[in-house]
Amino acid sequence: MSNIDSLPHSPPASWPQTLVGAGVLVTGLALAFGALSISSEAGYGGVGPNFLPWLVSIALTVCGAWIIWEARTGGFREMDEPSGAVQPYWAGFVWVSAGLLLNAALITSIGFILSCTLCYLLAVQGLRRANGQAAVNSPRTWFIDILTGLLISAPVFWMFTKFLAINLPGLTSTGWI
Repeated sequence: MSNIDSLPHSPPASWPQTLVGAGVLVTGLALAFGALSISSEAGYGGVGPNFLPWLVSIALTVCGAWIIWEARTGGFREMDEPSGAVQPYWAGFVWVSAGLLLNAALITSIGFILSCTLCYLLAVQGLRRANGQAAVNSPRTWFIDILTGLLISAPVFWMFTKFLAINLPGLTSTGWI
């Protein structure tokens, strides 16, 4: 028996993994192509405006090549088994999508805080239902989700409008809601 026969055989390369790597590689190369048109004149601190695009394009290109190499030499070796249900939970997808779409549709009429709170509420309800939580329909759960949405969206609104002077749609003209 030769030494070649005693070596463990790796599983066949996974084409979906290779395609992901190719996509990352092509994205990195496309970003590098776009970075060619950005001025390299050094600005503050000796770094020009093309520094970050070049940095990201190099990182993506290296990662894409590495993913392709991993996929072609046996696939991702230490991947966990997929978790979750075999079939997608479409009702949860509908809840999350409704939250995002209603946020986009209502943000100018009911303001940032209320539309983001609604988005949070609907998205969390979809995730809770997908997870099979028992108390998903209890008034206490809905109250906690609404309160949490308000506690997240209100400080974000105030930080953007008061401290960063970025205009976000408000419910009133005072700028506080």
